Amino acid sequence: MSLPTPDETVPSGFSFRGIAVAAYGPSLLFGLGEGAVLPVLALSAKSLGASVALAALIVTLLGIGSLLTNIPASLITARFGERSAIIVAALWGATGLLACVLAPGLWLFAAGVFMVGMSSAVFNLARQSYLTEAVPPAFRARALSTLGGVMRIGIFLGPFIGAGVMHFAGLPGAYWVGVAVLLVAGGVALTLPDLPAHGLKAPGAPQAPPTLRSITRSHSRVFLTVGLGVLLVSAVRASRQVVIPLWADHLGLNPASTSIIYGLSGAIDMLMFYPAGKVMDRRGRSWVTIPSMVLMGTALLLMPFTVGPVSLLLASLLIGFGNGIGSGMVMTLGADYSPAHGRPQFLGVWRFLSDIGSSGGPAILSGVTAAVSLTAGILATALLGFAAAAALGYWVPRTRRAAD
Repeated sequence: MSLPTPDETVPSGFSFRGIAVAAYGPSLLFGLGEGAVLPVLALSAKSLGASVALAALIVTLLGIGSLLTNIPASLITARFGERSAIIVAALWGATGLLACVLAPGLWLFAAGVFMVGMSSAVFNLARQSYLTEAVPPAFRARALSTLGGVMRIGIFLGPFIGAGVMHFAGLPGAYWVGVAVLLVAGGVALTLPDLPAHGLKAPGAPQAPPTLRSITRSHSRVFLTVGLGVLLVSAVRASRQVVIPLWADHLGLNPASTSIIYGLSGAIDMLMFYPAGKVMDRRGRSWVTIPSMVLMGTALLLMPFTVGPVSLLLASLLIGFGNGIGSGMVMTLGADYSPAHGRPQFLGVWRFLSDIGSSGGPAILSGVTAAVSLTAGILATALLGFAAAAALGYWVPRTRRAAD
């Protein structure tokens, strides 16, 4: 099914400029806050007495908090609306970071990290739901890929801002940056115009209030088909963040060289978000989803054959390019399939599947590496990329619902 053309769907009064600051500003700031603290979480845990293994476990609480909060986030957003959910998420995240910086011991610090993961789940779901409602379908992919791109820019810049403040304030400086920008993000979100309450329909067409169970049941085929593809996409994306530094270490590269290669891969990834969205809007979702996964799978397949910094850089750039051209595709597909009546509940399940993939991908890489070798682990991740391309290539054209 082809996408609607702009002439068919775009209201004459719509303008990206009218929502840009209020819609994307909080996302940029939230990304800055996360980016500022991500590099120092493990260091802070160790300074409070954690072993290396325990410090790594505490850092994973970010992902666990997000995974476990996706479903509650959908209920919060449906009950209170997107704007309120974004504001509350920003305040909750700031409180979590405040707990981290003031924690006298590991338990409060771990709780603070978990709170930040929780806030991320609510924030991400609410911002996706808001843009899906606020932006006409013909601009949907560009809006959501830009949303993902803005968040990536924030995460990319956050460590530099955090490092600057830590130069004067020490390790706690990164957390104070996070607290400050999340509070500002909540303030900016106050300027978002409210959307109509979810589930309201025209008079004469009453519908029962959507529930998580009813939405899951009525859309089970989508979750079991395209949702499986999204799970695989997330597994590959999460694994790539581990693969590059691990293989660089395997080649004997020093940390500085590894950081440069990783950073350049992230930079090309970050620059591709708007072209990706434009192609999805103009040509169709499969023009981006399939090439993205094929390129990432190919790059991962080639990585074990790299022998030095130059060849590893080329493979890493291909990974970054493949991931970059797929910017926003998971959110866009979720928006496409989500019903207007029960959208937050649908997106909660959708993001839950995505987070399962994000957690499972590195676990598969670790398990295969432990059982066989790092090369085998990377090749297994490459196969996941090709499987994702096949799943999306087969199911998206056949089950994609019409845009709202």
